[in-house]
Amino acid sequence: MAVEMMRRREVPTESVIERLKARFGEQVSTATAVRDQHGKDESYHPIEAPDAVFFARSTEDVVEAVKLCAEFKVPVIPFGTGTSLEGHVAAREGGICIDLTQMDQVLRVSPEDLDCTVQPGVTRKQLNEYLRDTGLFFPIDPGANASIGGMTATRASGTNAVRYGTMRDNVLSLTAVLADGRIIKTASRARKSSAGYDLTRLFVGSEGTLGVITEITLKLYGIPEAISSAACSFPSIAAAVDTTILTIQAGIPVARIELLDEVQIAACNAYSKLDLKVAPTLFFEFHGTAAGVKEQAEMVAAFAEDNGGEGFKWTTSAEERSKLWQARHDAYYAGLSMRPGSQGWATDVCVPISNLAEAINETKKDLEKASMPVCLVGHVGDGNFHLCFILDPNKPEEFVEAGEINERMVKRALALDGTCTGEHGVGYGKIGFVEEEHGPATISVMREIKRALDPHNLMNPGKVIRIGANH
Repeated sequence: MAVEMMRRREVPTESVIERLKARFGEQVSTATAVRDQHGKDESYHPIEAPDAVFFARSTEDVVEAVKLCAEFKVPVIPFGTGTSLEGHVAAREGGICIDLTQMDQVLRVSPEDLDCTVQPGVTRKQLNEYLRDTGLFFPIDPGANASIGGMTATRASGTNAVRYGTMRDNVLSLTAVLADGRIIKTASRARKSSAGYDLTRLFVGSEGTLGVITEITLKLYGIPEAISSAACSFPSIAAAVDTTILTIQAGIPVARIELLDEVQIAACNAYSKLDLKVAPTLFFEFHGTAAGVKEQAEMVAAFAEDNGGEGFKWTTSAEERSKLWQARHDAYYAGLSMRPGSQGWATDVCVPISNLAEAINETKKDLEKASMPVCLVGHVGDGNFHLCFILDPNKPEEFVEAGEINERMVKRALALDGTCTGEHGVGYGKIGFVEEEHGPATISVMREIKRALDPHNLMNPGKVIRIGANH
């Protein structure tokens, strides 16, 4: 699906930059390298740099910057760690990027309530390191060491979502700065509430288009007594998916079920020094008591065997588990290593688990005809899978071909009552697919919400839904 170029706004950005520099000094940068770094994420989308980058250190800093931008009608683009995958941080209409990485404090931990409050620049690994001595952990793991603010803004999930849910399920409350500089707190720390509209869920996944998130209150969990992992190869994708469906339907509380196709396994073997059979493979992880994880692993092993699975061997060794899951997290880089100098295009869809085998099998038929390597991985426990196209940046025809395959995959997912993105988010890369998925009436409601909170379309314009003069 072609992505349209945006027209940069004719606004007095220089006046805003001058006033920000006068107020904040070195917290403002207009250096080309800094601007370029903040105009691109991990995706294939090109750099669209902001006019300046403001390194906020507090909610009050954000308020001052947003109010100044509102006065001059200058766009605002929030920035976390830049690990998003659909052009979320591109300054499509210029403006000021607000970098939140220096807001990196864990503000409160309440072990007795199993919750904490953090600033948006805290990364998931930083948070779990901070929590290590409390016996608690935060389970959402998108792979990259993303910031909690960015994970909240994109409604991230990852490998643990089948047991612990996504960011939508694990954010209790938010503090956010709106387009006019007002500060709102969306909820209390109570685990449930019937008091008013659920603004927390509205902001989780809003991708910076409704405001800048400056504090997040999260659910925490006790570190399991025992953790075991296993890998198992299968004769086909269908056999692996059938094993997944049986596992979920049996109510086994598996923490992770990850599918890697034969292309991805070959790449991981070479990159991460594994010796797995080159075949469709499931990675499993089980959390619980020592007896519980043993029982879970044995039940899943039986399902796998019934579907032709081979080599199922589970382990509680921390070293072996770490090697397996590090390889899974490095899958993207393993794919790129197959073709030195290549560029990756990662995309995802999600379907009801009963439709997963059909969605993946039809996609694999498409990939058999592809002229470039394509890896398939998936959080199949919740029906979510990804493709990563390994592209030659000097061959534009490969990008066209990848776009066509991606479009067919998304349309297939929508036809199977699925979604155009399970966890990558919309950014601007999938903005057209969102319109197709939801239809005119629902999109009109989204536009009304956006206009109510951001009437001048200043907050990360050009993302999630089309709105304003450029559309």
